[in-house]
Amino acid sequence: MHERGKVLSFPFISFSCQKPETHPSHLNQHHWNPDNKKFFESLSGAGKAIAVLTSGGDAQGMNAAVRAVVRMGIYVGAKVYFIHEGYQGMVDGGDNIKEATWESVSSMLQVGGTVIGSARCKEFRAHEGRLKAAHNLVQRGITNLCVIGGDGSLTGANLFREEWSGLLAELVQQGLIDEEASQKYSALHIVGMVGSIDNDFCGTDMTIGTDSALHRIIEVVDAIMTTAQSHQRTFVLEVMGRHLANFGILNTLKSRVIPATQVTNVCVCVCVLRYLALVSALACGADWVLIPEMPPEDGWEEKMCQKLSATRSRGSRLNIIIVAEGATDRHGKAITSSIVKDLVVSRLGFDTRVTILGHVQRGGTPSAFDRILASRMGVEAVLALLETTANTPACVVSLCGNQSVRLPLMECVQMTQEVQKAMDEGRFEEAVKLRGRSFENNLKTYKLLAHRKPESELPHSNFNVAVLNVGAPAAGMNAAVRSAVRVGISEGHKMFAVSDGFEGFHKGQIKEIKWADVGGWTGQGGSLLGTKRTLPAKHMGKIAEQMRKYNINALLLVGGFEAYLGLMELLEARGKYDEFCVPMVMVPSTVSNNVPGSDLSIGADTALNAITDTCDRIKQSASGTKRRVFIIETMGGYCGYLASVGGLAAGADAAYIYEEPFDIRDLQANVEHLTQKMKTSIQRGLVLRNENCNENYTTDFIYQLYSEEGRGVFDCRKNVLGHMQQGGAPSPFDRNFGTKIAAKAMQWISKKLAETYRQGRVFANTEDSACLLGMRRRALIFQPVVQLKAETDFVHRIPKEQWWLKLRPLMKILAKYRTSYDVSDSGQLEHVVHNRPKESDASAI
Repeated sequence: MHERGKVLSFPFISFSCQKPETHPSHLNQHHWNPDNKKFFESLSGAGKAIAVLTSGGDAQGMNAAVRAVVRMGIYVGAKVYFIHEGYQGMVDGGDNIKEATWESVSSMLQVGGTVIGSARCKEFRAHEGRLKAAHNLVQRGITNLCVIGGDGSLTGANLFREEWSGLLAELVQQGLIDEEASQKYSALHIVGMVGSIDNDFCGTDMTIGTDSALHRIIEVVDAIMTTAQSHQRTFVLEVMGRHLANFGILNTLKSRVIPATQVTNVCVCVCVLRYLALVSALACGADWVLIPEMPPEDGWEEKMCQKLSATRSRGSRLNIIIVAEGATDRHGKAITSSIVKDLVVSRLGFDTRVTILGHVQRGGTPSAFDRILASRMGVEAVLALLETTANTPACVVSLCGNQSVRLPLMECVQMTQEVQKAMDEGRFEEAVKLRGRSFENNLKTYKLLAHRKPESELPHSNFNVAVLNVGAPAAGMNAAVRSAVRVGISEGHKMFAVSDGFEGFHKGQIKEIKWADVGGWTGQGGSLLGTKRTLPAKHMGKIAEQMRKYNINALLLVGGFEAYLGLMELLEARGKYDEFCVPMVMVPSTVSNNVPGSDLSIGADTALNAITDTCDRIKQSASGTKRRVFIIETMGGYCGYLASVGGLAAGADAAYIYEEPFDIRDLQANVEHLTQKMKTSIQRGLVLRNENCNENYTTDFIYQLYSEEGRGVFDCRKNVLGHMQQGGAPSPFDRNFGTKIAAKAMQWISKKLAETYRQGRVFANTEDSACLLGMRRRALIFQPVVQLKAETDFVHRIPKEQWWLKLRPLMKILAKYRTSYDVSDSGQLEHVVHNRPKESDASAI
């Protein structure tokens, strides 16, 4: 979904994806329609054998990836094998390598860890171990390997692939296989997926398990905050990490007498987990964070204590400090959680406790994001294996914006090493830049929001900026308001909060809001400002009067489709009221994810997790009764995002949405499909229905139809999820997304205020002074709302084009429906091109 050749921002490194020329023979592997779209139907796995294994540390979402590989492999006609216990199972063979069936991966989607096991294998690091592994694979005709693990696991797989022809020659020489088998299985194809809570692998926006680990951390922090407030305590949280190099692989490479420079390029880097520490600090509004990439300046102890003391003096009853395992000062001296605790106790006398999260971060149910990510990567991995040739290098399936891409494995590994090299050499500022724009922006945003400058150091703009929530509440709104207020104050503006949206605006429910007023807002659900669906058109005169009264120079709207419509109405009113000739920007926030101009909205991820959690419980309730189908109604208005993406995350059999019309024949086909399913060992069904998908085929109608047509085969239950999708604490994603997008919006407002201030007043009446800030592909883009009209279906309150519709075939494939799947964006191996930071930028943080 990104533009090729453009510089993209990833969690670790900035690079450009370059699409190589396509060889004509490659085109023959696909069915191409007249519109040059590529579909996967003509791809066949007949005669191929695919093995899937999980290796290294476990990560939530690995099972979803295994499930997707198995079902997609079987779907295209290939044999698929489990390799239990990772590389150890490959070396040991026997029952550790078993053929998988469609039913064998049922019920694993919602299970954490890896059900096929993972183990660190010393034998595989030795040549003899890899020889045994090769023999076990050849015996079963396996020449396609899907490896789910971290950088060490994937590097080991690449080494195995490079040695493959030599290993087969040895097996022939020893009489373990014949020459015919050696020729038949002459090439080993490798595709990797990065399963790691560390998010420490270059080339992918997120690794499988990272989002779930953030969920565990935030759950703990939210729980700790209540007890900390009760006792006015300071808590020091240590986030687990690793500091291990794969010396076995390194020694193996050295033993093969490879030049030292090549060894450096292939060995697994030493890496410490710190992404989780930084992002969790941003998500919970921690007072201080210590990470290896940015060792604190000398005298940090005094600065930290001053910050904690100032926070308490403003009325806060708690402090949160997050320490990444491996954190050091500028001189390489370790900073541990116990050191930080002793420092706070000795200097401030605060009651302080230490909590080390440890392996809690690895456990628990995978988040909706990780299930979707893993499912998409698993399907893409099988497509990559079907398309690979003997000359195709081992690749990694990665996430680039909203698209799955393939990148050469070793290029990603070498990029990952650059970060550690910069840190080892003390080039910490460069290390931050090498981690990528996303990591760098996270750090900048955290510093901006967590550390308030003294009044004497703040600029004075004399501008007044108002913030209001519009429409239905959505989790993450409060994080956005907190971010906007604090960034605005840092920019020198006076910030005003409007209660109850436009309704409160015309009534004059406006007051100044200070830095401390938004403390602790990040983790709060709903809307603390209050929000209404009222549009401004009927009250334009009174709103203009309030704008004059409080001298409001800019507006920031946080809301859904009502905020979008409201901003358009304010724009149209400029001809009558000069008060609205000010910079105005909207940040999308709605569980429905139906705002034009943005792929994602604040609150949608939290709603997805609520749907997924509920579906998990409902499916579990059917485990005892058997032969039961559940009809679940989701919110979203006419937008089918929650039903479709929630269905993919929950493993639904069908999802009915407005964007994809259906009739009675489709309903009958679904009933017949479930009837056949009940004859297998998977005797349950899950069907999601968007609330407005069809005015006649209501939830009750579908429930009654399924009940009647399934009589004697299965019974039905229905459940309307309702407003529980809007409630609850915001997910880590929504907290961070809300924080960063609102910060960017406020910086845009500051820029526009400076541009439009003339002769003692602000006057902005151009189209680009009323914008929506949305996420498009990978970038946050300001788009004039006037230009978005053509992209909007105003009758049904949805965008005319929606990216997530491309995910619907995945849900159908994984539920065993025959369907068409557009893979036009897949199939090309791209290359990682490093954009080094400029010398002049090295110190810019």
